[in-house]
Amino acid sequence: MGGLAIETLALTHFRSHRATRLAFDGRPVAITGPNGAGKTNILEAVSLLSPGRGLRRAAPEDLARRPDGVGWKISATVSGLSAAHEIDTWAEPGEARQVRIDGKAATQASLGRVLRVLWLVPAMDRLWIEAAEGRRRFLDRMTLSFFPEHAEQTLIYEKAMRDRNRLIKDGVTDAQWYAALEAQMAEAGEAITAHRRAAIARIAQAADPASAFPSADLTLTGPEGSEEPADLAGALAESRRRDIAAGRTLVGPHRADLLARYSAKDMPADQCSTGEQKALLISLILANARALAQELGRAPVLLLDEVAAHLDDRRRAALYDEICKLDAQALMTGTEADLFAALGDRGRMLSISDQNGSSRVDA
Repeated sequence: MGGLAIETLALTHFRSHRATRLAFDGRPVAITGPNGAGKTNILEAVSLLSPGRGLRRAAPEDLARRPDGVGWKISATVSGLSAAHEIDTWAEPGEARQVRIDGKAATQASLGRVLRVLWLVPAMDRLWIEAAEGRRRFLDRMTLSFFPEHAEQTLIYEKAMRDRNRLIKDGVTDAQWYAALEAQMAEAGEAITAHRRAAIARIAQAADPASAFPSADLTLTGPEGSEEPADLAGALAESRRRDIAAGRTLVGPHRADLLARYSAKDMPADQCSTGEQKALLISLILANARALAQELGRAPVLLLDEVAAHLDDRRRAALYDEICKLDAQALMTGTEADLFAALGDRGRMLSISDQNGSSRVDA
């Protein structure tokens, strides 16, 4: 049956692409060219066919091609979970991003019911040694790939938390006001935590001991390694005094952290070498893709930005073998075509260049 796939992609006034039209055949795609030519912009466009702000987390106004000063648009036909679909997403200057599926207005969250997209970008290389916020985002992207409703629960939780923080800032002490918001936070927060734990379990089950990439043991914790509260509503009520003193909410899934250990060495990921940390990330993306393929019957679309640059020949070849074994459509970027030599005829090569300030793509 093949994996989920982008069949056609059109970028209009998007980043460096004034008018780019691409057609794909489901095979992995290697996009090569010099730095700044617009390779990652193609991956970013595909990432916006899924819920959220894409792989760069950019605001809509930052996606428009400069200095054109007009809105941008991404259009795609996709082989989705149950059928083929047409997706359009765009933003006019100064306006919010819009989504349309098969000609009908849709929410960003609904994109997760059409397509599943996973990505790995160089900015994630420091994931295990930087702040917990990045690891939460990484975990939530994995979780969202299994549970599209995770996005809606997160929005509910964050809105209730903002309202609670406003009460704290305004010095409100009425327990009833807090209790109503804490009930909303607890219901959504418990769903968020359940989804996260289920996603971690599925990824662990999909680990491949024969893979060339080392498996990671994942653990979900509260702040500073504490256990997450089983009774979130009770924990929020108990924490009110501390929260008022701190000026913000100190307990809940927004404070969770994702810890990883290199399984074979029983070593925390943040103490591993740079190469080992990269390999662990690749391993998790592949396990995520395997788990989705097992659950959905179709592998997700993979976006791998500069993934081959820091791999040796053996692991490079192993990565392409695993992608092809999954029957996944992967869009990969690199500065040199030689990086994808081991992919051979199993993939398609595209070359991108800068032509007078606009990206040009050639087969």
